Amino acid sequence: MTRNGVTANLLMIVMVFGGFYASTQIKKEVFPEFTLDMVTVSVSYPGASPADVEQGIVLAIEEALEGVVGIEEINATAAEGVGTVVAELQEDADASEVLQEIQQEVSRINTFPDAAEQPQVALAKRTREVLDILVYGDTSEWQLRELAETVRDQLLGSSGITQVELQGARDYRIHIDVSSAQLQAYGLSLTELSQRLSEAALDASGGQVDTSRGEILVRVNERRDWAREFAQLPVITTSSGAVVRLSDVATVSEGFDDTQENQAFFDGQRAIGIEVFRIGDQTPTGVSDAVYAALEPIQATLPDGVTVMVLDDDAEIYRQRLALLLKNAFLGLILVFTLMALFLEFKLAFWVTMGIPISFLGAMLFLPGMSVSINMISMFAFIISLGIVVDDAVVAGENIYEYRQRGMSFMNAAIHGAQDIMVPVTFSVLTNIVAFLPLMFVPGFLGKIWGVIPLVVCTVFAISLIEALFILPAHLAHSRPLSRESRLHRWQQAFSSGFTDWVVRVYQPLVERAVAHRYLTLSIGTGLLMIVLSYAMSGRMGFELMPSVEGDRAEATVMLPSGTPPERVAAAEEVIRSSAQEVINANGGDELALGIYTRIQTNTVSAQVYLTAAGQRPISTAEFAAKWREATPGMPDAQYVRYESTGRGPGGGPGLSLELSHRDVGQLQLASAALGDALSEFPQVADVDDGVRQGKDQYDVHMTEAGRSLGLTARDVGQQIRAAFYGSEVLRQLRGRSEVRVLVRLPENERNSETAIGELLIQTPAGTYVPLSLVADLEPGRADDTIKRRNGRRTVEVSANVIPTSAANQVLAAVQADTLPQLMTDYPGLAWGLYGRQQEMQESLAALGGGFLIALAIIYVLLAIPFSSYLQPILVMIAIPFGIFGAVLGHLMMGYSMSLISIMGVIALSGVVVNDSLVMVHYANQRCAAGDSPLHAIVQSGARRFRPIMLTTLSTFGGLAPMIFETSRQARFMIPMAISVGYGILFATAITLILVPCLYMVVEDLRSFGRRLWNPPLTENA
Repeated sequence: MTRNGVTANLLMIVMVFGGFYASTQIKKEVFPEFTLDMVTVSVSYPGASPADVEQGIVLAIEEALEGVVGIEEINATAAEGVGTVVAELQEDADASEVLQEIQQEVSRINTFPDAAEQPQVALAKRTREVLDILVYGDTSEWQLRELAETVRDQLLGSSGITQVELQGARDYRIHIDVSSAQLQAYGLSLTELSQRLSEAALDASGGQVDTSRGEILVRVNERRDWAREFAQLPVITTSSGAVVRLSDVATVSEGFDDTQENQAFFDGQRAIGIEVFRIGDQTPTGVSDAVYAALEPIQATLPDGVTVMVLDDDAEIYRQRLALLLKNAFLGLILVFTLMALFLEFKLAFWVTMGIPISFLGAMLFLPGMSVSINMISMFAFIISLGIVVDDAVVAGENIYEYRQRGMSFMNAAIHGAQDIMVPVTFSVLTNIVAFLPLMFVPGFLGKIWGVIPLVVCTVFAISLIEALFILPAHLAHSRPLSRESRLHRWQQAFSSGFTDWVVRVYQPLVERAVAHRYLTLSIGTGLLMIVLSYAMSGRMGFELMPSVEGDRAEATVMLPSGTPPERVAAAEEVIRSSAQEVINANGGDELALGIYTRIQTNTVSAQVYLTAAGQRPISTAEFAAKWREATPGMPDAQYVRYESTGRGPGGGPGLSLELSHRDVGQLQLASAALGDALSEFPQVADVDDGVRQGKDQYDVHMTEAGRSLGLTARDVGQQIRAAFYGSEVLRQLRGRSEVRVLVRLPENERNSETAIGELLIQTPAGTYVPLSLVADLEPGRADDTIKRRNGRRTVEVSANVIPTSAANQVLAAVQADTLPQLMTDYPGLAWGLYGRQQEMQESLAALGGGFLIALAIIYVLLAIPFSSYLQPILVMIAIPFGIFGAVLGHLMMGYSMSLISIMGVIALSGVVVNDSLVMVHYANQRCAAGDSPLHAIVQSGARRFRPIMLTTLSTFGGLAPMIFETSRQARFMIPMAISVGYGILFATAITLILVPCLYMVVEDLRSFGRRLWNPPLTENA
């Protein structure tokens, strides 16, 4: 192909223009899309306590799923009114088949309580939210809900917007309140009245009639949509023909579900959120633009005092991060080209650097076939490969340049130069690819995110190999020498000559001296390596799952005991909001914050303070969260108060999570409380949640003989109690886009006191009414709070924040050494396990460790093939630990703790750092084959390959340098990987340029010793 420039150019054109076209068709998003490999089974059981849900719902589902093949783990939650079971699937399981089998097993369950609703079985999906819209103002809940519904309908009517959901809005209800006196007067029960209304408000098809005029449809249309329409339904027709309507016996009103404590506020004003999602091939920017276009006419129609605000716009995040990564990629490209132009001729540097865009665009052709989108992670993968991808082109181009300087023609120099390095370049690219492959096998959530990197990088490397061996030589072969030397060219030639002289005068003598004292040199290098690695393993650097990324909002969560009166929950909301406002006023006001969003859900208050942009706000999010914690007065009745300042995505959540389990619930709660107390004693630990929850007060109803003698059964009594206090459902139907339930129940003054329980009138089969206290015993007690289970055992999660998060491993080690053994002694039968970040870290490190060992083995094989040696691959791979040496030093210099992302970078580095040693040893072997002594060969190899080794090292570091030194918080969680690769290859190269020649001679010493051992010289007497 070198002689046929047309073929090379056509191949380049296909890659460039095809890549440009493919880039316009690839889906754009912030993070990669993926499935969660989990099947969720959810069953609603309205009004039931967590213990009832566990007994009636959760246990039945767990038993049904025990025999399903493909399930890794079963987690269950029994909360008030709903039971949820999540089956985590094995990595190799077919999700569709497992889902179908679970659906079949759940459908066979016939022991669910009568009041339980139909099970919902679905494969868990990660929603792709684009932005939030807040509708808020000083108005009634009903009007605000109607306005939010209007906004939602208008958004859905706009092109480009497909999925919109309300958040922080209570469900619609039509309440039919009937007093006990009215029920007695007409001889009714709540369930009987509910049944009559259900039969009266019927909307059903009656089929069709075939007539001579054609088909005629028949329909029973007694549907009612509004409370005023239900009020006109007939309930009783007397013997005289008089009709008693519902409005005559009951109060019928529109309202909301008053069992839902679901309220939202923005700056103290009532608010309803609207979440906008994207589906299919929709992009964040496309959906965001459509929303802003649709909101302009909507805002003009809103009444005074009501405002619409857009928050958490992923499109803005996407644009910012795209600009950030493109900026770093451009700067890296400029640095690489500058380095090439400094060491090589301008034209040669241009074509070598062109290998980067050609490889990137060529890779774009294949990304859609691998379901890879343009997202933050895939763009970062391109930056990671920016400096590495040019390595093979550098080696090829530099070798061709060397032949040119020897006087060869451009064509012959290109052919001989490419052929000369074909084997080492091919195997160096293969080692690069192998080193990145372990990242594909990281399990769980992190694996699905970071698994994109090897797909992108390996594709880029494969394309770069084709470009370096076929396209680049063709371009260099057909280029023409400069007709007139420019001043720039003379400067470059002067620098190149000076650099070559420096290698001969300084580096070559240094290598000769090091090789002469090779065992001392190796001892010094090994000592330095052990010192640095020992420091890293001592824990002083800290280790974390992901670097914490500062978010644009600070969050606080207050958990109060279950059953806390609504007034007390509202007071806690006021406290947490007022303290946040106090901090805002003292630190810049509007320059610091955009507003405070609070939400009340039953006994939990959550608050989010939306801050201004990072460069604008006077204090950081972490500082704001710390001041907020200090400004908030104590809430002794709160089970925990937690503050967070990290952004969404990896790196968020509690810094330390442990899970305890025990057969005895009482022992489990005592152990959890003891562990929480122990964690509170660590100075680095804050916001401890021991997981122990006090449930609501409860009355257990037991039938008496008196009740049974009246013909009452437990079912009769239970249904009437449920109807009185929760309500008897008449029907549920859609009104517009919203579901509306119609409930019959007692009026509020007859059901909102403890005495109302015992005084509740129960209708007997004979039609008489007796108080509940006469037919049943009421035993006071306390219900369980939310119950969590893992693989059939009750569990409690104990969690806390650790400041800084990198100290979490030190705290965990201390807890494992002292606290947990003592707890297991005090509470026999107690089991514990890692949860949250620690569990993910442990699983990911185990997978990376296994993948790393496999990658090392494959790299060894790949090196042994071209060397035809068992020892020389080890010699080359000695660069790997020194790459780790450089990665650790890089983290220390940049002020970063080690993280899982750092380890990923170290693993990827292992394939890159061997390339320089590979090129050096391969050339030394060629010199030995030509008749040189090993000593002369390795010294000459170091001098001859010094320039390409320095070029590949500097180009790799230069390509990553803009990302390494990036100060934007948005890049923080990616920087450790760039540090590992960049500093790793920088320090490894500096060291291996000296140590590899020494090791080469050590191998020769071993060979000589082996030859003397197995073939001793013959003595004179012999």
